[in-house]
Amino acid sequence: MSISEIFDGIAQGTVDVIDLTTPLSDATPVVPVPAPFAATAPLTFHPVSNFDEAGPGWKWSDITLGEHAGTHVDAPRHWISGKDGKSVDEIEPTRLVGPVAVIDLTAEVAENQTFLLETGHLEQWEAEFGRFRPGTWVVVRTGWSVHGSDPARFAGPEGWPGISLAAAKWLAGHPNVSGYGVEAIGIDNMGAGPSEEPAAEEQDPGAFGPGHYYLLGADKYGLTSLRNIDRLPAAGAFIVVAPLPLVGGTGAPARVFAFVPRG
Repeated sequence: MSISEIFDGIAQGTVDVIDLTTPLSDATPVVPVPAPFAATAPLTFHPVSNFDEAGPGWKWSDITLGEHAGTHVDAPRHWISGKDGKSVDEIEPTRLVGPVAVIDLTAEVAENQTFLLETGHLEQWEAEFGRFRPGTWVVVRTGWSVHGSDPARFAGPEGWPGISLAAAKWLAGHPNVSGYGVEAIGIDNMGAGPSEEPAAEEQDPGAFGPGHYYLLGADKYGLTSLRNIDRLPAAGAFIVVAPLPLVGGTGAPARVFAFVPRG
């Protein structure tokens, strides 16, 4: 589909533009981090003026906001394996647009909320739809975003869906993958569940946070807190990921759109 065909399709109603972004508010949960480690900040507004003495004709605010709040991109510099890699402002625009491959695990997650993506799911997708195209964003559909307005469930101690050690290595080694997106609050459910290599997991440096360790260490990008994944086909859609270009940032809140041809 050419660029002109995409925009003609939007105007004619044959291409849908789907917003995959979670609205960001002071109620949006952030990743829970146990003591003694430090958690990132949620969104807080600090009013500057409100059509008053401080600004009679305008209203605006300052904000406090963690880099990794709401729908956001994880840049390589976020994790120890990629600490010398790119900051979010250094990610090439060509890596932030591309085809979307949707892996549907809704049935599995309905039975087990900490279900892990495994290599078999990825291989099955390629067997059915063909090898991932260059620049592909692999997005996992789990239905987890339905809990987005309930922080106790969405980011609670019982956990959320994740990725296995083996699947993280598989994606990290795939030359055509740009990024990995999820509906959950993070690309990993830290320490959740056994991987396909349980005997080796203890000694593996990526055992804690395999998606972070292997994907970010391989210059792939994480994308979290997505919504409306149920409106995407397994193949055939395109994604635009637009994080704030924070200089030196380890990540940034992002607006994310998908272009989906009808029929």
